[in-house]
Amino acid sequence: MERKIQGRDVSEQQIDQWVGEAEAGYDPQWLKKRMGRPARAEGAAQVVPVRMTDAELQAVMSRAKREHLNRSEAIRQALAQWADAS
Repeated sequence: MERKIQGRDVSEQQIDQWVGEAEAGYDPQWLKKRMGRPARAEGAAQVVPVRMTDAELQAVMSRAKREHLNRSEAIRQALAQWADAS
């Protein structure tokens, strides 16, 4: 059976090595230090799917580009301003 990860072949030897590592257990401190997206808070953040029309998304992206933000940052900033206005 051919096995691939991100289009690259993975050998049985590599799989056996990963299984051995997993069975031996991982140090929780090492897992916390690994690379990835930085945490936004002490706890895990929630992903909230939102439906937008093409026009709404284009407006968000235009504003984000003007303010040098990514889409998520722009939406979070807009929500924060809306919540603070109430």
